[in-house]
Amino acid sequence: MVGKLYGELYQRSRRGSDRTKSRLNLENMIRKFPDDPLRAQAESILGITSGEESMASGKPTAEDAVSRIIQNETKKNQETNPLIRKKNTGGISVVNGLRFWSNPQYTRVVIDAEQETTFSYRLLRKDPAIKKPQRLYIDLDNTRLSQDIQKLIPINDNLLLDARAGQYRHDQVRVVVDIKSFQSYKIFPLKNPFRIVVDVWGKETSTADNTIRPSPPSNTNTKAVPGDLAKQLALGVRKIVIDPGHGGKDYGAPGYYKGTHEKNIVLAIGKKLAAKIRKTLNCEVVMTRSTDKYLSLEERTAIANTQNADLFISIHTNAAKDKRAYGIETFFLNLATDEDAILVAARENATSTKNISDLESILNDLMQNAKINESSRLAGQVQHSLSRHLNGKFSKIKNKGVKQAPFYVLMGAQMPAILIETSFISNPRECKRLTSASYQDQLCEGIILGIKKYIQVLNPTALSPDYTQSRSEG
Repeated sequence: MVGKLYGELYQRSRRGSDRTKSRLNLENMIRKFPDDPLRAQAESILGITSGEESMASGKPTAEDAVSRIIQNETKKNQETNPLIRKKNTGGISVVNGLRFWSNPQYTRVVIDAEQETTFSYRLLRKDPAIKKPQRLYIDLDNTRLSQDIQKLIPINDNLLLDARAGQYRHDQVRVVVDIKSFQSYKIFPLKNPFRIVVDVWGKETSTADNTIRPSPPSNTNTKAVPGDLAKQLALGVRKIVIDPGHGGKDYGAPGYYKGTHEKNIVLAIGKKLAAKIRKTLNCEVVMTRSTDKYLSLEERTAIANTQNADLFISIHTNAAKDKRAYGIETFFLNLATDEDAILVAARENATSTKNISDLESILNDLMQNAKINESSRLAGQVQHSLSRHLNGKFSKIKNKGVKQAPFYVLMGAQMPAILIETSFISNPRECKRLTSASYQDQLCEGIILGIKKYIQVLNPTALSPDYTQSRSEG
């Protein structure tokens, strides 16, 4: 067993890289061969390797932050070991919210708490004797339940019955998700404010409606669920979600000029972009917000997932302490490549650079099913087309290239997803341009050129007149 060998090497070397390789190999073995007799041994080694480092350092480890993906559950892995997460920052945390979004094959449940705390979770098998369905519970340590929380949230989609919260012990809140059926799930924490995200997927089917629950249905049409790249090659891109960043109480970055705020600039750009995409590409467009309202970062991705979007594009403006900084860059979800990328992600996540380092430790798991390659290609096409187009219209346009970083808003997206930093709102020249309708128009034109190029690479006939006509007739 390769993981065991790396584990033994770690016992001698104490190198974090050896421990990480051991963990990844062992988890991969458990996931792929759940019925293998060596599973118990692999789980035991995982416990030793993770536990030793946690006790030795007294700090959260990468393992503490890793979300496990449980796929194709069998009788032997229907009951998983609890996974203890990051250490409590001290004091009692109040659990004050349960939220969800869903469509027939995907549900996201979010547990809100006032401050960071440790938690564990376990998947329980169905128990007909006591008339209990299969269920997933999350225990939050050092917590109490808010008196104002809705303790039972009916979901009743294809996957989940409901989510319910209760004071399990005097200092522990338990949230239970009652399950109808599922294929895989992920659990991961986000910060500022602290919340726990539970993503649940069902088996892909040929059709699914576009309803976002619990909101009233906005579209009753059916469409194919976007799956692997082969399906995208066949279908092209039909639905795009545009996400104007920030909004409401979240002003985003302040502009160089007084009264200029990121939330207003990106909303204006987002509206223009949506209208131009509908007209130019004949694609359906969904906006995460079309007014000045606040949306949590996890809600934006949930909208894209529940809408079965083919692309997710988040619009932002950049900012820096150095007012001379300027240029355009496009991001996709991955480990940060440089210090600047970490700073941008920290600002957009409304968190610290230290938290970005902690966040990267859960990405190995989250990215296993992420559209990293497709997102990278989309980012490349958009960045190239956008900078080239603007260079033909304006002076002093800097192409800062394609970057990667762990953005909350891109985490869990089940389609190619990018975040565009359109220009620096902190730079006097670019701040003035960003408030200009003509510059906003040209930004949108450049983005559309990139989307068009990406679609044409996926499906060369997708934008042909015959294809467009057949789609509009269908």
